[in-house]
This record gives sequence, C-alpha cells and structure tokens, in this order.
Amino acid sequence: MMRIVPGDFSDLRIVALLDTHVTSARAETAPGSAHALDLTGLQSPDVHFWAIWDDDELLGVGALKQLSPDEGEVKSMHTSQSTRRRGAGSAMLRHIIESARKSGMTRLSLETGSWDYFIPARTFYQRHGFIECPPFGDYVADPHSVFMTLDLT
Repeated sequence: MMRIVPGDFSDLRIVALLDTHVTSARAETAPGSAHALDLTGLQSPDVHFWAIWDDDELLGVGALKQLSPDEGEVKSMHTSQSTRRRGAGSAMLRHIIESARKSGMTRLSLETGSWDYFIPARTFYQRHGFIECPPFGDYVADPHSVFMTLDLT
C-alpha cells in the first residue's frame, strides 16, 4: 500500500533518486534553464519534501516550496522509472495540492521544460488541472521553460 511520508535525506535511495532527477533534468535542458532543486535546495526551510513508498520500495519524491503566504511551487516531482504507471505521481501531486491548500495557499505553480522530453510531464500536470501561465516568482521568460499554474480556490 502506498504511503507518503516526509523525505529522509539520509536515505541513500532518496539521494540516488534525487540525483537521477537533477541529472536528467540538466541533461535534457539548455544550460542555465534547469531549475530542479538539488539536495541542499530541498533542505531549505521554505520547502516541504516527501517520499512515496510501497512497503520498502521508493516510488517517487515531490516537494512544495512556499513562495509567499498564498503561493507555492511544485518542485522535484520525480517517479522512479521502474515504478511509473502505478499512480504514485498522481498520489504525490494530490498530496502536494492538499498540503498547499491546508497551508492557506490559493495558487500552486510550477516550471518544467519546453523540450519534447518534458511532454509527458506537461501532459501529466494538465490532466491535474494546471494551465500554462506567465513566469512567476523569480522566474523570467525563457524559451526552454513552460510555466503552469493551478488555482486552489
């Protein structure tokens, strides 16, 4: 049975999955346009980080970064390649959305890549109600980025 718990940065399985996430994001994005948080960035006090497990099998990770009292950003969403299509990504995203709502946020946004490699990610977020939007927070317009948002009200 799947369970979502706070991520343990001392768990080498989590560290390895995060490394895969950051490495692949940077490899599939133009230099300077990859915005995936690394291990240090995820340990910031304004970031909540979770792992999703099925018994002792790590399925994926996800994070919520608080940008302001009413806006958050989805960060570091990644499902292990070998465990995809089991619903872990959707479960994690629903958890992040609910956590944002409970924190009083009215908007949840994200940045992903514009390259074909990121089509599955953009499709996934659209299925969950996210729509494209202009850059938010500290982001600037970038042809290699797609910005998406979800109204939580």
